[in-house]
Amino acid sequence: MIRARSIALAAGIAATALAARAPAQTAAPRPAFKWERAIVTNGSGPRRLPVDVALLAGSSFNLSDLRLFDVNGKETPYLLVSPPPAAPTWTPATILNVAPVNTRGLKQSSFEADLGSLREVDRFRIDQVNATSFLKRARLEASGDRAHWTLLVAEGTLFDLPDEQLRQTELAFTPGTYRYFRITWDDTNSARIPAPRLVAARIVPSAATARPLTASLSVERRPSEPGRSRYRVHLPAPHLPIVALAFDLGGGHIMRDVSVYEPRLVGAQAEPALLGSARLHRVVRGSLVAASLQVPITPPVEPQLDLVVDDGDNPPLLVLGISAVFAEQPWIYVESDGGALVARYGAERMKPPRYDLEAVRESLRTDINRVVTAEWSAAHAATADASVATEAPPTPTIGASVDGALFNYVRSLPEGDAGLVMVPLDAAVLSHSAGIAGTFADLRVIDGSDRQVPYLLESVSEPLTLDLRLTRLTEAPASLGGRSSKSSVYRIEWPFERLPPSRLVIDTSARVFERTASVGVERAPDKHHRDRWVQAFMRANWAHADQDLPAPSLSLPIATTNAKELLVIVEEGDNTPLPLTTARLLLPAFRVRFFRERGAALRLAYGSEALPPPRYDLALLAPQLLGVAATEIAAGGEQPGARSTAARPAVVSPRLFWAILALAVVVLLALIVRLLRKEQPV
Repeated sequence: MIRARSIALAAGIAATALAARAPAQTAAPRPAFKWERAIVTNGSGPRRLPVDVALLAGSSFNLSDLRLFDVNGKETPYLLVSPPPAAPTWTPATILNVAPVNTRGLKQSSFEADLGSLREVDRFRIDQVNATSFLKRARLEASGDRAHWTLLVAEGTLFDLPDEQLRQTELAFTPGTYRYFRITWDDTNSARIPAPRLVAARIVPSAATARPLTASLSVERRPSEPGRSRYRVHLPAPHLPIVALAFDLGGGHIMRDVSVYEPRLVGAQAEPALLGSARLHRVVRGSLVAASLQVPITPPVEPQLDLVVDDGDNPPLLVLGISAVFAEQPWIYVESDGGALVARYGAERMKPPRYDLEAVRESLRTDINRVVTAEWSAAHAATADASVATEAPPTPTIGASVDGALFNYVRSLPEGDAGLVMVPLDAAVLSHSAGIAGTFADLRVIDGSDRQVPYLLESVSEPLTLDLRLTRLTEAPASLGGRSSKSSVYRIEWPFERLPPSRLVIDTSARVFERTASVGVERAPDKHHRDRWVQAFMRANWAHADQDLPAPSLSLPIATTNAKELLVIVEEGDNTPLPLTTARLLLPAFRVRFFRERGAALRLAYGSEALPPPRYDLALLAPQLLGVAATEIAAGGEQPGARSTAARPAVVSPRLFWAILALAVVVLLALIVRLLRKEQPV
């Protein structure tokens, strides 16, 4: 009996232990956060945190993965609160009669204005100035009693330039309570302007709007065609709520059109899509500057943008820096008990949280600006408790098999970590594959087992640039005929046959000249030409007349050609030969994107007429491909594929060959015997 009770007791303990363990086994896995940051609450009570660039760059695009925890690891509720935008209210002021003031020889003029009563204001605006245009430096002072004045803006710039479409007639300052204002114009570099007919001050709204969130960006110059400059701008992360790019430019007057692009899916191929364009405009008059140097854009998906600047006949812009301007962000509201808090974010596919704190949202819409502001610490990788997330997107990395013997060319791709990679397609691929006309139908990425790796083809906005070898001929070819006596002839070694239509760009060190230049190919005699002749592709006039500036490049369109070299003919007339310094070829640029497994030995294969264009499920995942930071890798040297190195098929079978050879020997012996018999005397 005692033994039976012991067994039952043991069974009960075991069942209890299993029941206690069951929830741990069935509980959902903890989210895998990538980043965490400590929060300095500065005491207990309601607190607000700003959304900064580090948070936007490390979290999901709508902050759905943001979670706050206390020192015990307990989740702390929070709200994202956006105060309603307050419409600005302007109150007009009356222009006062002011007696001229002795400025001790300074070229100045001034006027005063009265709001009628003390008001809390933060901007002063000048309207209806009796001048067709103006650009002036001004000083703004304010007072409550017209006896004691406070300097609000020591040196501001106001301008209204209708012809240049530039206008700035407001001066911003720290909010304060004032009634009277005094504007003092600096008339040193321009004539005096009459007092305006209308001025106004902006009443400070109940919910002040914070300054826009900005971030400095990394910029690199990219190859481009003549007359344009191209830049690549690297963003802190993809999917950022950026609404404009602000430019910091050196130099003086500026009027350039700028376009901003990123790749977007069009059909089964990624192509450059225009995110925004604007004209950068700056007018400089002495020490005064009027400028509009922002380009509004649609929020990008990619972590990098391509900029194209139309330079016209000007040298490239002196770009000192570019900043991203973000859309207005909400406040993070939390009710603190005074203890330490930590924020964790950067987890995959988390839904936004829902807390009971939602009950106070309506009251916070007007009160959020009066809440004490907490502070962020620096972000760092999440601790072991937070389980650092691993990059493992559910994307296809292996497709169907393909016969490796079908390709004429194979190139190795470097191994590396798992993730998204980009491979630029160089001139060899453009020439030896089906190319642009054939939509790269024969292009494949294959692994060591001849299995395809699905890829996405992308058209790149910037051109593929090849430097060409330019050699001046000491003697002009006879094929030029009578033109050779007053012409300089250069030979350009063409890198590949069957290249797509491109542009040939030639530079010279000369500063003042006018020449006619043409590009052609020397052809063999045919039914229309008894001797060798030159087929001209393009002919253009090339001139420059400014000794202080370098001459613009000569850009000539070149059609597809199967020649191995081109001739550049410069008609010199009675002038000294024009020195040509460099030549380069601008081709359409493409690249492929695909996911690489860690340590995978991959190859780029092409050069087959037997393959239709590939169709991959990867195109369905283009939003993931185009919103992920990619590593650019270069293909190795071009190697002959199995198809080009395979033995040529025999015209006849070996058995038939030996039979024919034996028959030929028998016939030959018979002929020899017959000839010998004829030579014997009868």
